[in-house]
Amino acid sequence: MRCYGVAVIGCGIGRQHIEAWQKLPGKFAVRVVCDIKSDVARATADKFGIADAETDYASVLRRRDVDIVDLCTPSATHVELVEAALAAGKHVVCEKPLAGSLAEIDRLERAAAKAKGRLMPIYQYRYGNGVRKLRHLQEKGLTGKLYLSTIETIWRRTPAYYDNPWRGRWKTELGGCLTTHAIHAHDMLCWVAGPIRTVTAHMATRVNPIEVEDCAAAALIMADGSLATLSVTLGAAAEFSRLRFCFEHLTAESSTAPYTPGAEPWSFTPAVPERVGEIDAAFADFQPKEERFIGQFDDFHTALETGGPLPITVADSRRSVELLTALYHAAMAKQIVELPLKPDHVKYGGWGP
Repeated sequence: MRCYGVAVIGCGIGRQHIEAWQKLPGKFAVRVVCDIKSDVARATADKFGIADAETDYASVLRRRDVDIVDLCTPSATHVELVEAALAAGKHVVCEKPLAGSLAEIDRLERAAAKAKGRLMPIYQYRYGNGVRKLRHLQEKGLTGKLYLSTIETIWRRTPAYYDNPWRGRWKTELGGCLTTHAIHAHDMLCWVAGPIRTVTAHMATRVNPIEVEDCAAAALIMADGSLATLSVTLGAAAEFSRLRFCFEHLTAESSTAPYTPGAEPWSFTPAVPERVGEIDAAFADFQPKEERFIGQFDDFHTALETGGPLPITVADSRRSVELLTALYHAAMAKQIVELPLKPDHVKYGGWGP
């Protein structure tokens, strides 16, 4: 079994990534951390017992002991940094959103197809054993057809959060609560409910004096005919996230933990009491996994070792970017937007105003 050398670029959310990489010793070793602020890079390296701290990304890419570049940098920097890492022959892990447009996603997909290294976007919320149990029931055919999904991301962000040079700005963050905060919950909707047919949306900036939206509401028609609603705010007094899926044979509902909605406990309520035993029996062969980043990185190791499919793909990220594009266009143009979006769509090159 090979141990892959990792460079973590960006020491914000990157610290959580480092913790996860270090929970998988023998599979990964963080060789260097990199941040544009030298004191932050050094302090992070010292905290986690990592020898090397860098400020120069090009120097990191030249290192022969680095196999994987893990990008935890502001949203607008992702595309350029991914392309450079792929060109250097590295495997790449990248935080969300992978890119700021469908055009950029398609460009990265072409680059990854030609590259020696592999590109994996981050969607760690899928690695919750609660939502995985729902997928397990779906695969066994126990849910029946889907009627309605409701996805709530009810969080709080104060002015102190936006006391940062890149947050809250179209040019650097690429969007607000839809792009940065609710994207994981909306990814889980697509993972469970499948493709989207139409999008109607509204958004507003009501909580903080920022350029981008901090409240949003949307109504979706899914490709299977089911309906879905998305509710997002960054002005909640009490934070919670909740995913609810009403199927023909059962209703599945997450906990309300704001930052781990995929994790247990989830409730699975059958339409008729007689199905309780059937649901319980279905979980007999359910295999729990490590959650969040640890689970995704562990599956990444398997994919690298075997040459098998990546646990999260560029196509998964493209679905998120397509939904973002549709949501922003629907809200700004006050139109119902039909998916899929083609290269001639007015927002194919970016969803910003």
